[in-house]
Amino acid sequence: MIKDNQRHFNRLHVIIDAFAVVLSYLLAWVIRFPVLEGDPGLSFTHYCYMLIPLVPYTLFVYFAFNLYTPKRVKGRRLEAGNVFQANAVVLITILVCLQIFNKQLPNYTRDFSRMVLFLYFVINTFSGIMVRNAIRYILWKIRRSGFNLKHILLVGYSRAAEEYIDRIKGNPQWGYEVCGILDDNVAVGVEYKGIKVIGVCDDLEHILPANELDEIAITLGLSEYSKLEHIVAECEKSGVHTKFIPDYNNIIPTKPYTEDLMGLPVINIRHVPLTNTFNAMIKRIVDIGGSLFAIVLFSPVMLITTILIKLTSPGPLIYKQERVGLHNQTFKMYKFRSMEVQDPAKEKKGWTVKNDPRVTPIGKFIRRTSIDELPQLFNILKGDMSLVGPRPERPFFVEKFREEIPRYMVKHQVRPGLTGWAQINGYRGDTSIRKRIEHDLYYIENWTLGFDFKIIFLTFFKGFINKNAY
Repeated sequence: MIKDNQRHFNRLHVIIDAFAVVLSYLLAWVIRFPVLEGDPGLSFTHYCYMLIPLVPYTLFVYFAFNLYTPKRVKGRRLEAGNVFQANAVVLITILVCLQIFNKQLPNYTRDFSRMVLFLYFVINTFSGIMVRNAIRYILWKIRRSGFNLKHILLVGYSRAAEEYIDRIKGNPQWGYEVCGILDDNVAVGVEYKGIKVIGVCDDLEHILPANELDEIAITLGLSEYSKLEHIVAECEKSGVHTKFIPDYNNIIPTKPYTEDLMGLPVINIRHVPLTNTFNAMIKRIVDIGGSLFAIVLFSPVMLITTILIKLTSPGPLIYKQERVGLHNQTFKMYKFRSMEVQDPAKEKKGWTVKNDPRVTPIGKFIRRTSIDELPQLFNILKGDMSLVGPRPERPFFVEKFREEIPRYMVKHQVRPGLTGWAQINGYRGDTSIRKRIEHDLYYIENWTLGFDFKIIFLTFFKGFINKNAY
């Protein structure tokens, strides 16, 4: 039933999108050429010819960007981003085609107003997002009323089963209804948040033919994975959609990825987008360009800072400290000196605290405003660091934290950064190292160039002035 409903719904959704494309295009034309005036060069009919390729191509691109997949667990931001990207692809494709095939196209196409296309891009992007949010709201209301529900049976009582039930109970708009749990080690009748254990795993072969289940979720505990092959075989025979929810979230992160090694599936424990050569190259180009621009932009600030440091305390202007970077390699990180000159042996193990007597008066100001970090722009230019990434730590603390904090060393799979996701979320200075690592890992696994630009943008509002920088 759910599959049939989804198929009919997708067809309806395509029709709605087609109408939205037409209406957005017509509205763009009206805005560009008020009806009473029109385009002195081309008639309205000529503009309508563009709809012939525009509608099917837009719908095709929407399919390519997964905009017709079930909305049960798809986030609004992700979907809105996909709508924007899909419409951007459509716009760029049409503009490129108009430019490349200018001489081969009919005369009226050459005089076509590009502004109409830009207006269409804005309007259709907005309408596409609004349509999907409206559909999402309608489906949410329907599911809250008990209709269009997806009935699920869990096989295995484990931490994974409990976490899955927690998420389903916390998101009723998904329209999932758990009918029960099968497990060999927990007594029938035991329940978790209203979901009962209704039998053992062998009952599956009797339950599947007798029930109209939409989905089976295998949530076996780690110690029961020997049963996995048999259970999957039973589910496959029934034709019911089956998903596997592993019971090792504390081992494998949320985004592992698989490779096909000549028919052998290989699970990579952690997805690190920056191990891709193209991604790493693009990030490095941005780092070089961004650091050069920032050096020029902040050169007056750096010049004034060097003068103030020289006038107020004896010692070098630039402080070089050994830090651990990409692939656990050490490098010398540059900072404006903000403390009195110290014994190197003591400095290696010292952790700056509030009202630290070692900090100079000028040092207190430049640390609070992050001006002391500006020389790291030269580290970025050299390739030791990146504009965005996990902050590097001293070798002594790296050795300490690697034993105390799980997955601490994963941060060294990418270049350390001048700023990072943890820093703009307030985890800087004397704050929780565990929380800092959680944010660093999120950044490493979810890196995109857009994410970097977002962090750089937010740094101007959240990253420079920091109450925890002592």
